Formats: sequence, C-alpha cells, structure tokens
Amino acid sequence: MLKSTPPRTTFPQDMTEEERNIMLQHIAYWTDKQNQGIALVFGPVLNPTAPHGLAIIEVENKDQVPKLIAEDPAVIAGVMTTEFYSMMATLPK
Repeated sequence: MLKSTPPRTTFPQDMTEEERNIMLQHIAYWTDKQNQGIALVFGPVLNPTAPHGLAIIEVENKDQVPKLIAEDPAVIAGVMTTEFYSMMATLPK
C-alpha cells in the first residue's frame, strides 16, 4: 500500500498550474502502472482534514517498490511524499 501526502492540506483546492501539470504526469504514471498490472487501484482519498493519495499495488518483490516511488513525477518534483507499507491482501482469483 502506498500513501502519498501533498505539501499542504489545501492542496486539492489551491494547487498552482505547475503543480496541476505535475499531478497530471503523476496520474499518467500510475495509469501506466495500472495498465501493466502493477497498480490495482489508485486515487485521492477525500479526507477534508488530511487529504492524501492511496495506491494498492502488486509486485513480485517489495524491493521493486522504492524504484516505483522514486520514478513518480510528483515525488521527483517534491509535490508528494510517499510511504510504503506491506499489506497481506486477499485478492480475487
């Protein structure tokens, strides 16, 4: 499970044009990972006091995760910080 935190709680409402462009690249990046079968689901969590992004990913080895995070355009630009937590998920067959 990945949790991405924006630079401020008001980010969804007041992001700059530059930040919006970075977020569009971020969405495209994770959409590509979804098309590859890596990101099972991802998107913003609309918590008014602590907005963040959430992604449930499936990888063969957790050693793959730091690279996925490091290559995220929002992380590269410093717009998001991302935490990774292993999850013992039950997936549909």
